[in-house]
Amino acid sequence: MNLGQSWYTILTLFGSTLTFYVQTWDEYFTGKLVLGIVSGPVEGVLTLCIVYAITAVKGGGSFWQQSMFRTFGIEKHSFVPDYVHEMPFNQWYMVYGGVVLVFNTVQSIYHVLRTHQEIKTQKKLKSHSHPLFTLTPYFLRWTLVALYLWLQPVILNHHMIPFVFYVGLINAYSVGQIIVAHLTKNPEFPVQNVLTLPLGFAVLDSAGPVVGAWPSALGDGMYQVAFVFLCMGLGVGVYGSFVVSFASFSL
Repeated sequence: MNLGQSWYTILTLFGSTLTFYVQTWDEYFTGKLVLGIVSGPVEGVLTLCIVYAITAVKGGGSFWQQSMFRTFGIEKHSFVPDYVHEMPFNQWYMVYGGVVLVFNTVQSIYHVLRTHQEIKTQKKLKSHSHPLFTLTPYFLRWTLVALYLWLQPVILNHHMIPFVFYVGLINAYSVGQIIVAHLTKNPEFPVQNVLTLPLGFAVLDSAGPVVGAWPSALGDGMYQVAFVFLCMGLGVGVYGSFVVSFASFSL
């Protein structure tokens, strides 16, 4: 989609990880994997196949930066704002993804709360935590992600790839813990994730000079970039050891 190293890419990552997190969260509390009307494994994959095919035929990602209305020959009408008529394909893709994400998330929350109330009535609660409370860690992590990128634009604009891998591994580790808790019928929903700690420290370190409280230990250049690669390596190590230990236990 030619989104580049920008907030659009971060929003896409947020939507992708939220979908997997919420559906795994749904399965933990209800015992059933319920996919939305537009789900990632089906319609999401088909959407990506269509995007890749069109990109191959058209010869590059720049195609997605054209106005969708003008490309389809849709005339400009007075009731349509200029910015809407000129919106490129990749921004319409974000709108489509946002609508689907909100619908599926609300659907999962409704499903979990309804099941939770039924189980509560029968006094057979699996977890001691309220389901909505257990979504808090996910949004806290993403608040840290947004703050860090806002405080360190050099990472957002020039070194996003290792950071995206790091954030993806944070989510993968959280989802993996939820799956294991579901399989082992653990009554405590896993809310902790050790991979979030470096990100929290980085936000505090970067916020110091902004509020005038303390100097940054990492600065805003070479050491900040090295820190991101270090976090990515930490993520590979922690998540890799988690997968290997679980696979060994299963065997």
